[in-house]
Amino acid sequence: MAHISFEESIEILNKNLPTKKRTKKVSLQESLGYVLANDIVASFNNPAYPTASMDGYAIKYSDIDKKIKIIGSNPAGSFEYDTLKDGEAIKTFTGSFMPDGADTLVPIENVEVNGATLKVITKVNKGFSVRSVGEDFRENEVIIPKNTKITFAEIGVMASLNKPIVEVIDKAKVAIIATGSEILDLGERGNIAQIHSSNNYTLSALGKSLGYDMTNVGLVKDNKEEIKTKILNSLEVNDIVVTTGGVSVGDFDFVKEIAGEFEVLFHGVNIKPGQWVMIAKVGEKYIVSLPGFPYSSFVTFLLYVVPLADKISGFNSLTTIKAKLRDKFKKVNPKTQFVAVNIAYENGEFIVDVRDKKSGSSGILTNLVNNFALMKLDAGFYELSKDSSVDIIIYNKEFL
Repeated sequence: MAHISFEESIEILNKNLPTKKRTKKVSLQESLGYVLANDIVASFNNPAYPTASMDGYAIKYSDIDKKIKIIGSNPAGSFEYDTLKDGEAIKTFTGSFMPDGADTLVPIENVEVNGATLKVITKVNKGFSVRSVGEDFRENEVIIPKNTKITFAEIGVMASLNKPIVEVIDKAKVAIIATGSEILDLGERGNIAQIHSSNNYTLSALGKSLGYDMTNVGLVKDNKEEIKTKILNSLEVNDIVVTTGGVSVGDFDFVKEIAGEFEVLFHGVNIKPGQWVMIAKVGEKYIVSLPGFPYSSFVTFLLYVVPLADKISGFNSLTTIKAKLRDKFKKVNPKTQFVAVNIAYENGEFIVDVRDKKSGSSGILTNLVNNFALMKLDAGFYELSKDSSVDIIIYNKEFL
């Protein structure tokens, strides 16, 4: 089977991205990490009335050079004294409404109090420390536009708007199934020819870190009927079923046969690592079959699962930037290649290198420890000189 180019695979993928999004209502506390389904519009002004932004005395600025009579106080949350006359002052606290007639707040430390009168000993400007109506937001203003990913800041704003329930775009539901008789689960003992599976744990954690609703289905031995049952059962409750292993040309590579019963978008891409990646469409759902080597499965998850899951969730998980090579780099594989790189921001630009990275097969997973980015190299044999500009995919936004 002839492999297609990386560019062709992305073009096919983009033409087959999900078109529908599910929405649901969640409590404000549960909304962190979701994307807003609708605009958040203010139903009132904040503050609703001129408000003190510190502790002090509400006065008329025209009285600032006079002895002023203190007629009472307005603690935060009360508004007993709502009107101020000439020559009067009201002790006012942070967050309290300013009374009608008052236009300036004089801090406590700026006045000298003698009984029921005060004198301003350090002047302030007119309007000092008074929050105007609608300073934070105004009625009918779109405060947070739809398609915004909810962080602590959006939660705080919605709380101030008294929004206990929020409508959000539901997150992509993604299942991970690792296949192969050569793999063992955690704590399981086998023979010297077997290895402990990392793919289902790596990809479940990666997807969870990106915000998807992940299910680690676990391991399935090389049994076609068992694999098919796991895939079909997972499709019932998930948007995307991701398999690792069993997708190349071996005698026990059953996944490709099972996925091949559906609408195959492509099988085989000229990339390194991950050339045997396969995507099949099942109605509005997807089977994404990744190679079994750990680094291959990680890279192809980023390239092909993330765009699908992002589209469903309303996310934008990957960032592509330009960076400079710290050292020269010789490309010795003809395929489009994705290389784990060290990345730093120095003197106003991104710098990458592969120092201390191990070279070898696509089974090397340790290169991803404390890693944030991949370098994308176009197809062909060539050497890049030091300071060459290269494309970088940042998948861990803790770096940014």
